[in-house]
Amino acid sequence: MTGQDESSGSNSVSGAPIDFDRLEVIRDRFATDEQFTQIVDRPEFAPERLVCVYDTRFYPSGVQNARLEIVWFENGDFSLHYHEDHEQGAFDHRWDRHPSDHNARDHIHPGPDAPTPGDDSSHPSDWRDVLSMALAEIEARQRGFWED
Repeated sequence: MTGQDESSGSNSVSGAPIDFDRLEVIRDRFATDEQFTQIVDRPEFAPERLVCVYDTRFYPSGVQNARLEIVWFENGDFSLHYHEDHEQGAFDHRWDRHPSDHNARDHIHPGPDAPTPGDDSSHPSDWRDVLSMALAEIEARQRGFWED
């Protein structure tokens, strides 16, 4: 269950309609980025999301796959969920901006298990800067696999 109200196009997390135009812009930009092997727009399991699958060459063999799931709302709220499947478990990290009874509007649910409540945070106001911030954190994690 995604929490989406199919009749209104809104999601219960934000209360605002999904910004499909913004997701389309992100999809078009990420489609030219070689770090992603697949971009799935509005998959059946999550019709409000854009799912971006990372190329496994950025990861050691113990990481079976990794993806970034993006939901954006017309009021500027968002949820970016980074997920890795490992042979022995998973890693999850989320950056969120939405009304919450467990955190401030801007917050993160840090890895490795993205707990709720998360940590209050401050995210950039411009959506492009939000994406850049999240992608930079993911790249730092990817580099960390190879440092030692």
